[in-house]
Amino acid sequence: MRVSASKPIYVETFIHTEMESIWRATQDPAKHEEWDLRFSKIEYIPKEDEEEKQRFRYVTNIGFGLRIEGEGVTTPGKYQDQERMSALLFSSDQAISLIQSGGGYWRYIQEDQGVRFLTRYDYKTRFYFLGKWFDRMIFRPLMGWATALSFDVLKIWLEKGIPPKVSYRQLLIHAIVTFGLMFTWIYHGLVPKLLTQDAQELALLKGVIGSEANAVLLLQVVGMLEIAAGILCLLLHRQKALYIFNIAAMLLLAIGAAISDISVFLAPFNPATLNMAVCLLAWIGCMTLTHLPSAKHCIRKQP
Repeated sequence: MRVSASKPIYVETFIHTEMESIWRATQDPAKHEEWDLRFSKIEYIPKEDEEEKQRFRYVTNIGFGLRIEGEGVTTPGKYQDQERMSALLFSSDQAISLIQSGGGYWRYIQEDQGVRFLTRYDYKTRFYFLGKWFDRMIFRPLMGWATALSFDVLKIWLEKGIPPKVSYRQLLIHAIVTFGLMFTWIYHGLVPKLLTQDAQELALLKGVIGSEANAVLLLQVVGMLEIAAGILCLLLHRQKALYIFNIAAMLLLAIGAAISDISVFLAPFNPATLNMAVCLLAWIGCMTLTHLPSAKHCIRKQP
């Protein structure tokens, strides 16, 4: 089976800043490694001759104590009044590195309100057919996403003055909140309502509607709705309305429980503690939405 050739990775964004600001943030290795998610460390190799092209080393930590190391060559390229370009070649001799060698460029185009910043790069892979398949299905989309996310972090840094490490920490907190809300809704819909029926919840519903059979059916319907709410927490995690819904739902459920049987608030792990925890999670999630970086803010297809 033949794997078709993959398209080069292309990412473009527009940054309201000056040419020199974005040039320094992308050409200085110390600044570059701050915002670029693809690299853990970048350092220039000292030149023996000023006319030599600038060589550099890069390191990417991939977890479990493993790291990918490689070298590259960067060329500032052409300068014009309204445009600059920087070309680079890179490669890795490590046997575990999927990327064998590659190259690309950064292009900076000055416009009235700022700088249009874009990149296009491609690479060859190791491991023959398996490497090409893995690259096409998983690695290349991941690299494109990481590049676009990094560009948006750079944009936020230059436009809003928010350091990259703060943006990445904010994104991590947002991801934890999203998972927490999703897990809470799905677990409480699946385990105590669909897989088993909690005796206390059944008793509460039976006291309201008077029929045990109808109480079981209603509990199952509520379970499916809670699972749907958990899925929505993942799909709509960047929408402020989602967090308002979570807070409102927890308050309404707490009021409903109090009306049905106020004694439930005396039990361990009662609605007061659970609902308050979910409300706090939703409140934190809502706060993380301001200037939250996203790969979707960038153009991913070359015009």
